[in-house]
Amino acid sequence: MHIYRSPLFVSILALIGLISLAGCQRTPAQEHPPAADTEGVETITILQTADIHGQLLPHQEFFIEDGEFVFKERGGVAHIQTIFKQVKAENPGGTVIVDGGDLIQGSAVAALSEGAVFGPVISAMDYDFLIPGNWEVIFGSQKMQQVLASYGKPVVCANIYDEASGKGLYPPYLVKEVKGVKLGFISYNDPEVPIRQNPTFSKGLVFKGVEDNLQALIKELKEEQGVDILFLVTHIGISKQLYLADQEVLKGVDFILGNDTHERIRQPIQRKYAQVVEPGAFASFVGRLDLDVKRGKIVGQRYELLDVDPARYPADPAVQKVVEEQMAPYKEQMEQVLGYTTTPLYRYLVVENPMDNMITDALRWKTGADIAISNGFRFSTPIVPDASGRAPITYSDVWNMLPVNERVKLGKATGRQVRDWMEQELHNVFAEKPLERFGGWVLRFSGMEMHFNANAPRGRRVQSITVGGQPLDPDRLYTLAACRRSGEPEHMLCRMPHAQDPQVLDYTVHDVLEEYLKEKGTVAPTTDGRARALDLEDPVLSQLPHVDYVFR
Repeated sequence: MHIYRSPLFVSILALIGLISLAGCQRTPAQEHPPAADTEGVETITILQTADIHGQLLPHQEFFIEDGEFVFKERGGVAHIQTIFKQVKAENPGGTVIVDGGDLIQGSAVAALSEGAVFGPVISAMDYDFLIPGNWEVIFGSQKMQQVLASYGKPVVCANIYDEASGKGLYPPYLVKEVKGVKLGFISYNDPEVPIRQNPTFSKGLVFKGVEDNLQALIKELKEEQGVDILFLVTHIGISKQLYLADQEVLKGVDFILGNDTHERIRQPIQRKYAQVVEPGAFASFVGRLDLDVKRGKIVGQRYELLDVDPARYPADPAVQKVVEEQMAPYKEQMEQVLGYTTTPLYRYLVVENPMDNMITDALRWKTGADIAISNGFRFSTPIVPDASGRAPITYSDVWNMLPVNERVKLGKATGRQVRDWMEQELHNVFAEKPLERFGGWVLRFSGMEMHFNANAPRGRRVQSITVGGQPLDPDRLYTLAACRRSGEPEHMLCRMPHAQDPQVLDYTVHDVLEEYLKEKGTVAPTTDGRARALDLEDPVLSQLPHVDYVFR
């Protein structure tokens, strides 16, 4: 176990302790039914994974314990399969297993195989069904369909349509009878996929809003098919999932099995009409929901977020064999060492993190731009120095950090444009209205410092911006470097419109990082305050306001 001590956490230690304690207290609905009422009660178990992002093997994972950053080995799909088999043995004939999407993207082996390695792996596992996430389109719509078909498992999604035919790409729901209890699962992907991802990725597909058919599907399952317990399996992000759970249209839905934002919800969040869970990311966790059901009604429930600890859950031999076979052609290339770090590199913080500081510093070093920009991703497993005091940064790590290897793009913008753009990006993260939130993490940058109030009204969050140590000049033209997003208009620069003199360079973001690491040899990135929320405790670990939940 690796521990990284940070004084930033001292001020929130007490808060974490209080909320964690509150989250551990069981409500009556979380207990088994009274002994006198157990006759006719059946227990149904739902297991959920989400946002695996191509991580097939164990890796370092980020935790917070006693106010410190702690890193432990977690994950590995063969170890997840061991959990699946153990739970199915505990509750034979009563277990349903689902994955919530963003499975085939986010690692070197995913990119190099264009997702092909996942078909044999998922076929060897005990999933009952899977849904597509916003990143499943990364290799194009045809490749997405090929890879998902190769699972040999049902794929469910109610809002992806073929543009040419107008037909739904997948069944909108799955009905499964378990121990005499009729379960229904309706699935949705993020309607904003064509905006969140490079537009060319989803060419040929149409993503409709959840509201387009949700009410009709709920009515069909509850009234016509007689479903006892109804789940939504949604890949739309935690803020929108909580919002949805408060809407009257959700009458009849019991749980939202949420995905997308990598939140680690350790007890279901009870909202007006449904409860919401989300089970972390990177194959590091499995959500387990046990429901006691009598005459079609839930009379007791228990929930646990299981750490996928390889020491506790040895790899399933059959799945491990498939994983090793699929990864073998790429192993030598993936293990190539490009440089070293003496500080932990991670990417869980909402406002600023050391991994993106390194990436944007490298981009500005290469291009000489005034400001370098990186998207606000939350994936990539941590890179943590060992007892020697350093850790290798490999070719595989670069794909984890930058899953889309686009060419570097330069453009110019006035200080006024930059400020307006930052206001919009902050609104995407901290909008008071959940439906106006987009993604979940502040844009990353180098060469600039920005202080802001996250809870201020729209358009008034930015309090100060400096570039190169000088206050932002609204009339000055600044040079910005970012990555090209295939399919965007020429004037767009990392979602900022109307950049002047746009220029796509002849090298990629991977080329930059490899050259930077070769030049530096060993790096030591940290958070340095280049982005700071003045009205939030530092560091910011989740974008969820007014909710009894702490990321840990």
